Amino acid sequence: MAHFAKIGLNSKVIQVVKINNEVIKDSNGNEVEQLGIDFLTNLYGWAIWKQTSYNRNFRKNFAGTGFTYDEDRDAFIPPKPYNSWVLNEQICLWESPVPYPNDNNPYNWNESTQSWDLL
Repeated sequence: MAHFAKIGLNSKVIQVVKINNEVIKDSNGNEVEQLGIDFLTNLYGWAIWKQTSYNRNFRKNFAGTGFTYDEDRDAFIPPKPYNSWVLNEQICLWESPVPYPNDNNPYNWNESTQSWDLL
């Protein structure tokens, strides 16, 4: 299946839909994003559609509702989970200012202390 994100105000993803891969294949069997966009426009009416990859083969991350499409990076970025977290520009994911402990225990981020609390 091919997945497409519908982009709304402020470049927010408002819907992700899947369509059959055959819809986006041209006469040579190559996948063409524009064919999917045209199909979805005919189905739903005009909107901004961007293909997203479940396997993260392009656009950095699989889009989800509430994600932002960053046109300059050509990437989907998830919502920022905490004010202190910073965007990793390479992978377009948010990272805590303190690395997650590597001791196989479960932790939750504590924004007020900016530390990982053991569950």
